[in-house]
Amino acid sequence: MEDISSKELYEFKKMIKNLSEKKGRGTELVSVYIPHDKQISDVAKQMRDELGQSSNIKSKSTRKNVQSAIEVIIQKIKLYKQAPENGLVIFTGMIPRGGPGTEKMETYTFEPPEEITTYWYICDSQFFLDPLIEMVSDRDVYGIAVIDRKEATIATLKGKRIDIVAHLTSGVPGKHKAGGQSQRRFDRVIEDAAREFLKRIGRHVNDAFLPIKDDLRGVILGGPGNTKIDFYEGDFMQYEIKDKVITTVDTSYTGEFGIREVIDKSSDVLEELDVIKEKKLVQRFLKELINDKSGLASYGEAEVRRNLQIGAVDTLLLSEGLKLQRVKMTCPQCGWSTEVTPRKKADLDFKCDNCNEQMKEESREDLVDTFVEMAEQVGTSVELISTETEEGMQLYRAFGGIAAILRYHIN
Repeated sequence: MEDISSKELYEFKKMIKNLSEKKGRGTELVSVYIPHDKQISDVAKQMRDELGQSSNIKSKSTRKNVQSAIEVIIQKIKLYKQAPENGLVIFTGMIPRGGPGTEKMETYTFEPPEEITTYWYICDSQFFLDPLIEMVSDRDVYGIAVIDRKEATIATLKGKRIDIVAHLTSGVPGKHKAGGQSQRRFDRVIEDAAREFLKRIGRHVNDAFLPIKDDLRGVILGGPGNTKIDFYEGDFMQYEIKDKVITTVDTSYTGEFGIREVIDKSSDVLEELDVIKEKKLVQRFLKELINDKSGLASYGEAEVRRNLQIGAVDTLLLSEGLKLQRVKMTCPQCGWSTEVTPRKKADLDFKCDNCNEQMKEESREDLVDTFVEMAEQVGTSVELISTETEEGMQLYRAFGGIAAILRYHIN
């Protein structure tokens, strides 16, 4: 998802939300995920087999709807010699519009923004969206290292996917029963070996995380003893990686079990990071707002729109609570048109400035969509701010859910 634009990401999330609201009357909505390397001929064969087996469905209406959905899929995949580079996703089924007999076939076919690795064919009362939802959550990468004196495991966490990067064993000797000088000499040998092991861990951590440092949201160190603390406090990691350590976690295990234990115990910390990011963005906007001389802040629909049009906005802040729409109104007499953002129905009841004819609605779209598209055109980054924090609610209530941090001061 690294190459996807903010507008494309927003639209992808919006599509997922729209699909999640589609419900069938029975297990008659069909979801198909086809990886790039999956032979289309194999998929077509399975669809024909499923079409035959669907005749065993007891409910007449469900049987008819499932068969219709499968036939749509067969027709769709005929258009492809091979699935696109990232694979092919097909959702199809009869969606009720109200009471009985109001169902209408709906079909969605697209290449996802990230590679599909698993073939899926699923019939259910709703579309199977887990792989797409995981793609959205995959934007953040975390580094994890579980360390003790005997072994260390290094991994990355991307969405729900854990990739083990390296597993190291130390060879550090255990306790020795010798006394006197022999014991002290042996203790020094153990300490030297332990330190060399930490150096080796540091080299592997640097090799694993430095190439992805720009995408790395944070690093978590875990382990059953104090070795993780010694590793963090020592000069073993490159400074750019050390600065990204967000917490240390006590675990009962090492190895892959230790990695999973770290993730379980850090879930609150990981969830908090997105909240902290949102809070910092809004706080930065508020700080700029109170700076009279050089404040780089802008808010309100009209003002932010003007600043976007001249390319002055660095970061656009939009509240997730923003539900307004942008409506294009056109005069049926002379063709004059304008755009408005109605807060109430009466806002759409006005006459043409040129010929005094009653204006008619021509089209409408979500206000968020309008602003995201404008931001995309001028290279402005977009941040959607939730209303779950005090700062997020302040953005929504006090500033109408639309604010901006500017690139330069505007008089």
